[in-house]
Amino acid sequence: MVLVKEYRIINNCTVDEYRIAQLYAVAKMSMSETGSGEGVEVIKNEPYDNEKGKGQYTKKIYSFARQGSLEMHEEAWNAYPHCLTVMTSPLLGSSFKVVTETMHLADRAETENALNLDAKVLAQRVVEHIDVTNDKELSAAAYKESEDPKLYKATKAERGPLSTEDWMETCEPVMTCYKLLTVEFGWWGFQTAVERYIHSTMRGVFALFHRQLFCDTDGWFGMTIEELRAMEDDTAKKLLDKRNQELASKTEFN
Repeated sequence: MVLVKEYRIINNCTVDEYRIAQLYAVAKMSMSETGSGEGVEVIKNEPYDNEKGKGQYTKKIYSFARQGSLEMHEEAWNAYPHCLTVMTSPLLGSSFKVVTETMHLADRAETENALNLDAKVLAQRVVEHIDVTNDKELSAAAYKESEDPKLYKATKAERGPLSTEDWMETCEPVMTCYKLLTVEFGWWGFQTAVERYIHSTMRGVFALFHRQLFCDTDGWFGMTIEELRAMEDDTAKKLLDKRNQELASKTEFN
C-alpha cells in the first residue's frame, strides 16, 4: 500500500502573503544551495491556461553531485491557493514518484478535508502536524539561530517571536498549509523502507522551509507579485550564470 500523509503547517501570515513568501523563500533557497556541481536549474517558469486550469508552471532540475551526479526533476503547477508538485528521477524511471498536493487556507489546521480527497484516499491518509518552532523537527546540523522562529522578530510586519507554547492558537494573522504527500517506489522488497525514509526526510524539509519563510518575513513583507516574478527571473539568470561558470572552470581544469 502506498504511504499517504497529510502534513498541516500553521504560519503567522495571511493566505495572500504566503503566496509571496513561499516564492521568495524558494528563490532564496535555490541561490544558496547552488554550487560545487549541485543545485537548481530552472528550465521553465511560465503561466499556463488550459483545460487543467490557470496558474504558473515551473520545471526544475536538482543536481546532487555528492550522490554521483544524481538528478531529480520537478514539475509544479501553481494555481494558488492550490498547488501540485511532482518529483521524478530519470535514473529510476516509472518506479519512482513523489507527489505533493497543497491547499492554503485561512484557518488553524482544523479543516478535515482541505484537498477534497475521495473516500479511498481518506482511508489511507495519516495526518501529522508540524510545529515550525519545534527544534526537534531538524537535525542538529540544520539548526541556525538566525532561522529560529522563537527568536526572530519581524520589524516591518511587527510579528514574532513565536516563543509561547500556544502561538498556533493565538498568532494573528494565521493560515495553514495542507500538504498531501504521496510516495511511490516500485522496487519490491524496498518499498516500505524507502517510502518511510522519504516521508521522514520531506517532513524535515517542510519544517526547515517554513522556519526560514517566517524568519525572512522582513524580506518578503510588502512585495507585489510583479516584484516577485522579477526576482524569480533574476534568480534564474544568476543560477544559469553560476552553473555555466562552474562548467567553464571544469573545462579549463581538464
